[in-house]
Amino acid sequence: MKITYFGHSAFRIETGNSVILVDPFLSGNPHYKGTVEEASAGVTHIALSHGHSDHVGDSIDIARRTGARVIGNFELVSWIAKQGIGSIEPANTGGTARFTDFSVTLTQAFHSSGNIEEDGTVTYLGMPNGLVFHFTDGPTIYHMGDTDIFSDMAIIEELHSPKIGMVPVGDRLTMGAAVAALACRRYFNFERIIPMHWGTIPLLDQDTHRFSEAMEGQGDRVFNPTVGVPFDV
Repeated sequence: MKITYFGHSAFRIETGNSVILVDPFLSGNPHYKGTVEEASAGVTHIALSHGHSDHVGDSIDIARRTGARVIGNFELVSWIAKQGIGSIEPANTGGTARFTDFSVTLTQAFHSSGNIEEDGTVTYLGMPNGLVFHFTDGPTIYHMGDTDIFSDMAIIEELHSPKIGMVPVGDRLTMGAAVAALACRRYFNFERIIPMHWGTIPLLDQDTHRFSEAMEGQGDRVFNPTVGVPFDV
């Protein structure tokens, strides 16, 4: 199984016959220097944690061009369907969508979710979620989405035992470095932790050093992949 990090919270996961884009914020993402077409080549599924524009990103254009199935909270994918996308996979918190090579379970996340329309109004797009991926040929991945720490992370560990954690660390709009490290140390037995949602806008922490330091001697579990370069798991 191969994973590619595109910066912010955007990932590409290649597993079996499936290619999954997670929160594909590509256009306007200062960390990603490639093209949307390169990042989405062969994509079969798009999984979304919530409806903010820096997570929905290029999903609609990619789904329209490729026919990829869009997975997410009911309100979010219903809104995406209104944009002319017919290939949606609605789910909700606690539910699991199953496919040939993988499944994805929506967990709770402590954040918000909505889209600012052209007239300035905000469309509510359901609860935000984390995403737990189980694969037939690779380790379980927990993409936390945008969230603060919460004690029921312990239940996610008990139910799913994820080995790879994709963890927001940038502060201001999600939990910050110290709190994210506490979540990883207290609630999870991750083998590899990929810090995300940092450095892409001025409001966020501009690097991951504070997170690594806050891991208190467990910094060897933190992995900062090179943006746009696939790695094997």
